[in-house]
Amino acid sequence: MDAMFGGGAPAPPALPATTLSRAVVRDAIADALWQHVSAGELADICVSYGLEPQTPDEDPPMSSKRSYVKRRLRSLSREALLDVARSVHEDYPTPTLAQLVGSPGYRGVDGELKNLIFAANGPKPKIVFSDAINNTIDIVENGDYCLVYDRSLAENGLTWRELVSWWSSQAGKTYACERDAAVDLYERLRVSMDGNGAEQFLFGEYCKRYGTDGFDQPALIPQVYLHYDPYTRRTGGTLLRQRMDFLLLLPARRRVVLELDGVQHYAHDDGRADPRRYARMVAADRELQLAGYEVHHFGGQEFVDRQAASAKLADFFTHLI
Repeated sequence: MDAMFGGGAPAPPALPATTLSRAVVRDAIADALWQHVSAGELADICVSYGLEPQTPDEDPPMSSKRSYVKRRLRSLSREALLDVARSVHEDYPTPTLAQLVGSPGYRGVDGELKNLIFAANGPKPKIVFSDAINNTIDIVENGDYCLVYDRSLAENGLTWRELVSWWSSQAGKTYACERDAAVDLYERLRVSMDGNGAEQFLFGEYCKRYGTDGFDQPALIPQVYLHYDPYTRRTGGTLLRQRMDFLLLLPARRRVVLELDGVQHYAHDDGRADPRRYARMVAADRELQLAGYEVHHFGGQEFVDRQAASAKLADFFTHLI
């Protein structure tokens, strides 16, 4: 049962939105339409993206397609321009627009977030469809050990502030301030990684960023369930990527998976290389990436030197976010 998310297609990484001038986005949209749309169709195409129609006293697009498009984009905010850029790129993909809007599938993963089940601190949850038509699921066993985020996902993804707000409303406690709730949630999430020092280290290094960058940074969500299939398990089949080590839900439907690979990902229990196990892992990666997720792996050996690992993670998260 693929209970959690839908699919899309991968794309080049985005340029940080704060570095994009409105002129850069306008030029990229105009160039894409100039390349792919004929002068005779351009006026109607612009209207289809919510742009102003041609006025009676205006030169037709035949004289300059680029200028025609830019006039209609001139008054738009950067955020509105990026929305138009995403729509144009869906219809007329170009490398420049791909970098500007830069999410998997250029729109991120298709479909809305429906079931975010994460951070189990005990037995694995057992999940069933209670209404397959509406994609409604129930956790029929071990639900007390995991967390279930039940709010809709905003366009800006899921931030630490939003996750803390949700936690405050359902934890059954009264907190003096947002920071107290955040610390309590941090400890609860950390417990779900008990026994895995590398995961706890990565989680701690990421959470240090909140001290300088604030609570409106994306939340790093540990131990996220992606797939549950009791039939496969019962018949002895292999269940690939049942759970993600970490998930970031970023703006524009961008979903980033972080995986920490120990020896069990590529070797037998006695340490001998296991090509079949490794092949299953990379096959699962391909499926996720084709579904629109970004997947990043860390080798366990990278965390032996914690000082070097801290610097490496800081650089990675800076470029990623």
